Amino acid sequence: MSTATYRPHINLAAILATQNPQIDLRLDEYERSTRSFMNVVANYTKKTTTSVIEKTNAYNTEKSRLAEKIQTTKAEINQCKESEIELVEVLQQEQEERKEMETAVNALKRRLASIKEKCASVDAEVEQYRSMVATLEREKEREESLLRSRAQEVNHKLRACEEMLHGVIEGIADDQILVRFTHIDPSDLDREFSVVIDVSSKTYKVPISTPFLPTLPILIDELNRTRDLYNFIKQVWEAFDELTKQER
Repeated sequence: MSTATYRPHINLAAILATQNPQIDLRLDEYERSTRSFMNVVANYTKKTTTSVIEKTNAYNTEKSRLAEKIQTTKAEINQCKESEIELVEVLQQEQEERKEMETAVNALKRRLASIKEKCASVDAEVEQYRSMVATLEREKEREESLLRSRAQEVNHKLRACEEMLHGVIEGIADDQILVRFTHIDPSDLDREFSVVIDVSSKTYKVPISTPFLPTLPILIDELNRTRDLYNFIKQVWEAFDELTKQER
């Protein structure tokens, strides 16, 4: 702020030399100068006051903005802390779940190793069984070959026995054999003589004999002792032949 300074210039000696000395204080000029000064002061004051008010308002606005920002920042910090706590809890839970999963995986690995060992053992047993089956199959083939050979031999002997004794040997039920003879009784060559042999157990039995043979129990005991079925059939034929001779 700048203004002209009123400085009245007075020549005191000249004034005193006059008849009626008077001092012109130039009050009008002083008043104008004073008013001008007061206007400058008022304008300065107003301008300064306005600037102060504006700065104060700006300060208060900035202060409010900063306060809000501080509150927002505090809220964000608190939220971050809560998020951090939640994150820590999640991480701890994930670590626990990871440990549980690792434990489960290790258990599964041990179980898998055990299963692999069992599979290897089973494979070894299967291979052993395969070897045993192959051996049994070879033995079965040999037995079947032997049985076929024996069957052929038996059939040959059976046919020879039937032709020699004029008889027929046939199966009539489960594990039962019917032996029928003819040409025993000279007076009736078509007359039939028969026995039924039960071979269902280790002990041979003859539940039916037509006609009845008194010596049949002895012949059955001999059969169970020797296990010679063909000789038994021959002996039965001889017993029927002896029976017809006694009838004559």
